[in-house]
Amino acid sequence: MTADAIKSMKLYSQVDRVFRDLRAAGIADDAPLSVDQLSQFDQYHYFGTEAVEAAIRHAGISPASHVLEIGAGIGGPARVIADRSGCSVTALELQPDLNEVATSLTARCGLSERVDHACGDALTYALPDETHDALVSWLALFHIPKRDRLFARCHATLKPGGVFYAEDLYKLGDFTPEQHEQLTQMVFGQSMSTEDEYVAALKAAGFADVRFDNRTASWTDFCVTRLAAYRAARARHLSIHGPAVVDGLTEFYQTMVDLFESGNLGGTVVTARKSG
Repeated sequence: MTADAIKSMKLYSQVDRVFRDLRAAGIADDAPLSVDQLSQFDQYHYFGTEAVEAAIRHAGISPASHVLEIGAGIGGPARVIADRSGCSVTALELQPDLNEVATSLTARCGLSERVDHACGDALTYALPDETHDALVSWLALFHIPKRDRLFARCHATLKPGGVFYAEDLYKLGDFTPEQHEQLTQMVFGQSMSTEDEYVAALKAAGFADVRFDNRTASWTDFCVTRLAAYRAARARHLSIHGPAVVDGLTEFYQTMVDLFESGNLGGTVVTARKSG
């Protein structure tokens, strides 16, 4: 998997738009930031900081924890985890431009000592064995091929008793040719598993206490509301970002609504634990 290929997903193009959003909010490029100021712009997943705080609670993340995030984007969840819990986070992101933006924003939040941004492929990046208390991910694992290898690496880098927590997309039904094209191009879905396949892959990697929580209904509602809100504020967005960004994001948000409403795409929170 290459960083260039994933740019077919409009959510990941022109990621410096976060700086334009901050300027529009009256925050200069060199001004310090709080995590709460930033959170309305840097959470690419569903339900924002609420979803991240749920992971902190489930995984029992504390100041002593060392957390690995796979697919860290521009660093939103990693900063929330470090800010709320006081722990250390390694935020691994494939795309260099997202990683660069993330590093800059983390520094402005005064969290560079607690959040270590790393750029690399989760299938090949050096992950020392048994060094993380929790592994978290938000809407990123479905981008990564070779799921068996990925889960084996996740299991190996967790300490005994460590927690796996991921929000992810999965397959509910057979995709039409048009939906398949949307998934592979607009959404960059590289490993779309059924629930049974997903759970079996985690267990084969050695995970125990696997739980698969279907969130499709609430995520569909979220996407419908997000699209309507974005369209309603189109004039504002155009004045800040211009038509390329606005039209691209509108197309992406519409695609997610279409896929969820088709009944073939599902959303889930998957949790598991490494025995020991």
